[in-house]
Amino acid sequence: MTSPSLLNAIRPEARAARQSGIVELFNYGRGREGLIPLWVGEGDLPTPDFIAEAARRSFAAGETFYTAQRGLPAFREAIAAYMTRCYGGPGGNFSPEQFFVTAGGMHALQIAIRLLAGPGDEVITPAPSWPNFEAALTISGASTVCVPLELGSEAGGALRWRLDPRRVASAITPRTRAIVINSPGNPTGWTAGLPELEALLALAREHGLWIIADEIYGRISFEGARAPSFHDVMAPTDRILFVQTLSKNWAMTGWRVGWLEAPPELGDIIENLIQYSTSGVATPTQRAAAAALEEGEDFLSRQMARLRASRDVLCDALAASGRARFARPPGSFYLFCAFDGVVDSRAAAMRIVEEANLGLAPGSAFGPGGEGFMRICFARDPVSMGEAADRLARWLASS
Repeated sequence: MTSPSLLNAIRPEARAARQSGIVELFNYGRGREGLIPLWVGEGDLPTPDFIAEAARRSFAAGETFYTAQRGLPAFREAIAAYMTRCYGGPGGNFSPEQFFVTAGGMHALQIAIRLLAGPGDEVITPAPSWPNFEAALTISGASTVCVPLELGSEAGGALRWRLDPRRVASAITPRTRAIVINSPGNPTGWTAGLPELEALLALAREHGLWIIADEIYGRISFEGARAPSFHDVMAPTDRILFVQTLSKNWAMTGWRVGWLEAPPELGDIIENLIQYSTSGVATPTQRAAAAALEEGEDFLSRQMARLRASRDVLCDALAASGRARFARPPGSFYLFCAFDGVVDSRAAAMRIVEEANLGLAPGSAFGPGGEGFMRICFARDPVSMGEAADRLARWLASS
């Protein structure tokens, strides 16, 4: 047991970082035979072989030495080409000098926060949100200011999550340094439209703020080839840092590789922050990531068809139960759902592990506005998702 005196001897920012409610449930249900795990943000597919083969070739070639801190030039060129294909347009080509290779999206987020926020600073984040945003800010000494997402009806009665830019404006103070926008969002699937992005960008310009744009689910969109992006509305002089990862699109969660997109003028500083945190990403990992970007569109297309089918299986089953309230997500691979009678989501998630052999993430893990909801990751094959939906529907009927 750790003594109180030892805990008091470490920095308060480290002590203030809360345990992840997602990890808590993962640990609670780990190893249960037959459990269907829908609690963490990854699917059931292994990394495709064409990606792994690129890493094997790199190992065979002896590429096991230190690497360039900003990332392999060939991989940064692959990122620029990929971004130009997916997000470019007239005058919208990307340069390798904008991209800095990181050990996953979380590392990119930490570097972005290190650049922008520290003790005494405030950063605005819509909520419910991925808990790692608040945790990264807490560890840096900054404060998180949560602006609630709203779940309301559209024409026709369907529910949809929305962010009111006026509420973001009212949260800005002299201490505000940045706004974090995760769209499509975790855990809600909220996806900002172009008018919302333009309004948020206008606020950042007016108040001299940065935007940290977490668009890692941008290609996981059910309403187009990709979700709207700040790239669609920004000018070259806008202060935006983009967080990206290979984890979600190409089933590479365990590889820990992503990138930070930033103005090239910040390159020397970002290089230092990479050097003093990870000293770079392994060359074989970067070779694999380049293969994903260059050859991975067919895999992503197949995965999107699978995700759509699994999303619809889950949503249709819960709608038929009459016990669930949710917005069918336009993006990401999560359903954020409230169940009749569930007030304590943590306790309910533990009961669902015990009684339905099903792992869900409690909404309380996602900050203000999350309690009473559950996050369900539907990145599984439709047959498995159907079994999970049946288990959940039976649990709702008996609870």
